[in-house]
Amino acid sequence: MKNKALKRYIYSLSPLLFLLLLCSYKTDAPVKKTKKDTVNASFKMRTLIIDAGHGGHTGAAGSYSTEEGVTLALAFKLQKAVEKNIPGLNVVMTRTTPAGVSLQKRSDIANNSKGDLFISLHCNSLSDRTSYSHGKKIRVPDKSGRGVLVLVYGFHRDKEETAALRENLFEEQAGGKGIAQAFDPNDPVALIQLNAFKAKYRKNSIRFANLVNGEFVDTDGRHSDGVKEQGILVLCHSAMPAVLIETGFINNPTDEEYLNSEAGQNEIVASIVRALIEYKKEVE
Repeated sequence: MKNKALKRYIYSLSPLLFLLLLCSYKTDAPVKKTKKDTVNASFKMRTLIIDAGHGGHTGAAGSYSTEEGVTLALAFKLQKAVEKNIPGLNVVMTRTTPAGVSLQKRSDIANNSKGDLFISLHCNSLSDRTSYSHGKKIRVPDKSGRGVLVLVYGFHRDKEETAALRENLFEEQAGGKGIAQAFDPNDPVALIQLNAFKAKYRKNSIRFANLVNGEFVDTDGRHSDGVKEQGILVLCHSAMPAVLIETGFINNPTDEEYLNSEAGQNEIVASIVRALIEYKKEVE
């Protein structure tokens, strides 16, 4: 009876604890940090996962280039820029050749590397439109899409994201995120911890997505379809903050030229690095 009463009491406190954990991530008033505070800071962003989308002759294609090739070129440029501009941040690549890598393998690489942020690079494309000519239905390429889109995982894949977090937070005791115990689904404290991490990672996914989208729009002057949710396996299976960046519409001639140009690729990479620097400051 006492155990049941205790559990009921803990459950009754769960919303309050959850709210306190969320509110602790950012304060409105500036806080003066002492040297001791700095030394004892519990979190440092150490590992970035860069995922070059597609590979293995998959993905979207333009008139002369492929998503497979563009994203790999961007990933290598981003790796070099991060190593140059953000010392101490280790970069792990999920793909370094044109060969394909499965979605689950990409998440496994990220999780096994104990990544602190996952960035998946892609190129967008619109499906052909259906039209009619002399009474016959024909397919017409739709080249009207333009600009960027930044995605975070959708809530409808919540169970998959929970499973990935549970495995990496609780069951990977060596080198994990600090919870050195097996997960007990009947333990209310464990559930509170799991939900707190899930909320934090989602909040930080949206935080970085907004930062990088702001760079694309405000600094580069590019059109953006904004930050949106989608049920993307590679994001919800990665137990860390994660975003997917659609860097442009490869089947739009103007965007394709931009995505393949040295200037365009450098501009995309520079925007991501600026967002990374700001994000790193905020989360640390």
